Amino acid sequence: MAERIYFKIGDVAKKFNVNTSLIRYWEREFAFIKPKKNEKGTRYYSKKDIDNIEIVYHLVKVKGMTIQGVNDYLNKRKEDDTIDELDVISTLKRTKQLLCDIKEVLSKRN
Repeated sequence: MAERIYFKIGDVAKKFNVNTSLIRYWEREFAFIKPKKNEKGTRYYSKKDIDNIEIVYHLVKVKGMTIQGVNDYLNKRKEDDTIDELDVISTLKRTKQLLCDIKEVLSKRN
């Protein structure tokens, strides 16, 4: 099965167990979340967008930061290139999940 390149807002909201309105709100508040839109306005989120949403989700929902706090934190960290570190962490998580999926498929064959 081919891996999807773009995801609709409902899929993204389900992944993070939040309402679609929250995803749209974060899109307005954080300029680095930029889904593509078709002529009808349907949003299509790339893996990069989802990684960025994951960063926001972690800071807001897990760490308990406010929107302004997240903006301040990310602006400060941008100077320190920490966002690149967060991207690496996200990539490593996806790689780990992929390897676990492969391991599961291989174990079913034996």
